Amino acid sequence: MNSNKKMNFTLAIVVGLIALACMFTISMVFGAKDTTLRDVWLALTTHAVGDQLTVLRELRLPRETAGMIVGAALGVAGAVMQGLTRNPLADPGLIGLSSGANAALAFTMAMMPAVGYFGTMVACFIGAAVGACLVLGIGASRRGGMSPIRMVLAGSAVSLFLYAVAEGIGLAFKISKSVSMWTAGGLIGTTWGQVQTISPFIAIGIIAAIVLGKALTLLSANEEAAIGLGLRTAQIKFVLYAAVIVLTGASVALIGNMAFVGLMIPHIVRMVVGTDYRKVVPMSAIIGSIFILAADTISRTAIGDHELPMASVIAIIGLPFFLFIVRKGVKTTP
Repeated sequence: MNSNKKMNFTLAIVVGLIALACMFTISMVFGAKDTTLRDVWLALTTHAVGDQLTVLRELRLPRETAGMIVGAALGVAGAVMQGLTRNPLADPGLIGLSSGANAALAFTMAMMPAVGYFGTMVACFIGAAVGACLVLGIGASRRGGMSPIRMVLAGSAVSLFLYAVAEGIGLAFKISKSVSMWTAGGLIGTTWGQVQTISPFIAIGIIAAIVLGKALTLLSANEEAAIGLGLRTAQIKFVLYAAVIVLTGASVALIGNMAFVGLMIPHIVRMVVGTDYRKVVPMSAIIGSIFILAADTISRTAIGDHELPMASVIAIIGLPFFLFIVRKGVKTTP
């Protein structure tokens, strides 16, 4: 039985990686300036020159590489949040992390415009932590603890407040256009420098989640049993929450607010590989990458030469999914 499960998981990983390679190729080929598979191959494997090859190397390749990294980060962050809180509606974009990072980003743009991209990312880490603390504090302040619906309501209230703060800062310091463009979400203008800055942080966050996958599975099932087995639950929770903050903050610093990705991906993954987070976390990284690449490709090609905000494309898919989960019934996530 265990051998079959391992084979099934291995098969899922292989199929997922093949699908990711296919989606990456599609995202490289299609855009405002269509290219061919041969162009993509030449751009990736040779030093040949040409307009199309320049577009592929300098614009699309860093953009789609960033899409894969951010998709993996948001998918893993959502999976970890749902496991830690045992809440099927948990998502960094819905419970204050993304809005906190966004408010911190607006503050940094206004007060420290010359801080650089690394400083902006650190500010997003701090903002994500503040947003999470506000939501968790408000949601758990009443008797009965943190229920799924209470967390979502607290997250909605805090998110609206923090978005209002970001917009207020934008208006007060006359940077509202820059703040709004970042809030809209998207990969346009992504550079190799940005990719190189966020990649190590996202890699550390994902590795931490994978290493603690077994402990997360126990925590998501029964925290008392995990304590009985000798797990240092406080330390493990701290590391996992820190990983979520890093993953969310780095993602917001690169592409702005992106709700629903962390909500949808873990649910899809659990239907494929089950509830063991040693499997859920790596598969969430792969499926998250595929999803962001697909959303970015749609945003670039849906209306010709004009580009739709990627956040809008994701919301069109994510909102019905959210309503489906609510209608199905909020139950404790395994």
